Amino acid sequence: MALLMLLLFLLPAAASDQEALTVYPGDDVTLPCQTDYYPIGVVQWSRPDLKQEYVLLYRDGHMDLYGQHPELYGRVDLVDRELKDGDVSLILKNVRGIDRGTYKCRVKADRSRLIVDSEPIRTIHLLVTEPGFVVRNSSPVGRDLGLAAGGLLLVSVAVVGVLIY
Repeated sequence: MALLMLLLFLLPAAASDQEALTVYPGDDVTLPCQTDYYPIGVVQWSRPDLKQEYVLLYRDGHMDLYGQHPELYGRVDLVDRELKDGDVSLILKNVRGIDRGTYKCRVKADRSRLIVDSEPIRTIHLLVTEPGFVVRNSSPVGRDLGLAAGGLLLVSVAVVGVLIY
């Protein structure tokens, strides 16, 4: 029973740092990210498909445009450049189809330039769709949560079966 309770507590925690958002072309969208780090030295938003280029790099109170993907230039910003209360959420303006992908938020207290080796504190799957287009079960997060929930149910049944036996 203790194993079942442990699994019930761990599943929401494992899934809480991932989110799926669906937006339309031309929309502005905010990709939420919150940190407890203080002081915040570097904020980096990246997309794995951009390879070495990044979505946004904010360091020493300034945007670092060197290495930013050219398609994102002038279309990204932080919700609050003062980083009050640990809010490092990203604003993506005038969303386009090419913006579809997985966004990762990383934060570091020190001021080193690249932090791509650290674990992301937030992962967001952005899907860009046309108006009137219905999206069904295309979210990797939803699919993963469904698989995890099914696995949890199977483990729960097995644990209860062993305890009853």
